Amino acid sequence: MKTPLHVKLLKAVYRLVVDNFLAIVAVAAAAAALQRTSPETLLALARAIRLVHWLLALLVAAAVAKLRRLGRPKDVYLVEYGCFRPKPCFRAPFATCLEHAHLMPYLVDEDSVSFAIRLLERSGLGEETCVPEAYHYMPPDRSLKASREETELVIFSAVDDVFARTSVKPEEIDVLIVNCSIFTPTPVFSDIVVNRYKLRSDVQNVNLSGMGCSAGLVSVGLAKNLLQVAPTGTHVLIVSTEILSSQYYVGTERAMLLPNCLFRMGAAAMILSNSSEHARFKLTRVVRTVTAARDADYRCVFQEEDEKGNTGIRLSKDLATTAGHALKSNIAAFGPFVLPASEQLLVALSFLKRKLLSGRAKVRLYRPDFRTAFEHICIHAGGRGVIDEVQHGLGLSDVDVEASRMTLHRFGNTSSSSVLYELAYLEAKGMMRKGDRVWMISFGAGFDCNSVAWECVKPAVDAEGPWVDCIHRYPVQLPEIAKDI
Repeated sequence: MKTPLHVKLLKAVYRLVVDNFLAIVAVAAAAAALQRTSPETLLALARAIRLVHWLLALLVAAAVAKLRRLGRPKDVYLVEYGCFRPKPCFRAPFATCLEHAHLMPYLVDEDSVSFAIRLLERSGLGEETCVPEAYHYMPPDRSLKASREETELVIFSAVDDVFARTSVKPEEIDVLIVNCSIFTPTPVFSDIVVNRYKLRSDVQNVNLSGMGCSAGLVSVGLAKNLLQVAPTGTHVLIVSTEILSSQYYVGTERAMLLPNCLFRMGAAAMILSNSSEHARFKLTRVVRTVTAARDADYRCVFQEEDEKGNTGIRLSKDLATTAGHALKSNIAAFGPFVLPASEQLLVALSFLKRKLLSGRAKVRLYRPDFRTAFEHICIHAGGRGVIDEVQHGLGLSDVDVEASRMTLHRFGNTSSSSVLYELAYLEAKGMMRKGDRVWMISFGAGFDCNSVAWECVKPAVDAEGPWVDCIHRYPVQLPEIAKDI
């Protein structure tokens, strides 16, 4: 249902007035003061002030501005990012998935096969998503060797891409943060990267594991904390991935079959700095909300063994609902920092109305319109149900969630790297403009929800990236599905 034109105009006037209230009051007060004072009087006052006093005032103002900058944490910038682009030989179309499932009947029964295929058809994934080479063997190769080969392929490709896009050299990296949830080899991923790119011996390196799909944005928050106190010009390399080869579930528990169907190979790398030189995006806000104190949330994404001893990740049927509750808590902390005054006032008024009418009438709290604060929203492509839940909860349009749905369709759930594939989609489509604000949302095991806000400093010069060979075909029309399994 379209909003009437007069309602749109009233909303626009309201936002203009409230969001610029202080400026309007200041202009009105200045105008009133000038109206009472003649130009001759003002000129006489200006002449009465000696030049030395003008200079002193300028020096004081400059000193105050300098002290304010010194007391404020350093700004953090995204210099560049790169994503792994899988070759067509890694594709896993539905027909191949069905054939492979039937080739290992001693691992998966017919009911489980039918369930998995129905899930794939409803998942929002397309026919071009890719899985590691190990998944193409029958049975899948779950060896340590296969996992290492996948690690080197996806991580090195993403890091090579980000270094190729920027003038930053490997020897200029001061901090390295690598995240992967399930697979953790020895030496760890950060050491693998240090060895490959011959990073300096004094590089600070951190390896994050077990944090699920949210680890990419958790890494951004960690990098922000480090960069705000580091010397100007410090560079942080973040690598986000999920290694699938050793984690293929071979049992029949439906809740544990879900990761086999939804997760796909992928990786992304980012270079952050506290210098604005060559920066592409400015980091404006990071908010993380952890709900692990609730038992249901804690077990929502849980690694365990089934009754037959097969290890896998159990995804709760309430995953989308849990994500929605975590998002509400996250928004309560994130909203006041990013929403304009006009939206915050409406939220406050609805909250006050609920308090005043408590017990007499049911009053719904006003749902703030985050499209007034952001031009682009990147929701973690964790599955169609997760995107649906966030879209409904925030009142977003199909255009607002296009990047998330198309990323899920083309690449599947690439875990912690998915939001960067979405950012690449926006840039490949030419949607990003200087000054545009981007909101990234991710969810992860624990359970936790992360929000990261960026402001575009310089859009991409070209559209090359993970979408370079297929962006002309997107967006695609997705089939209408009533609900998830």
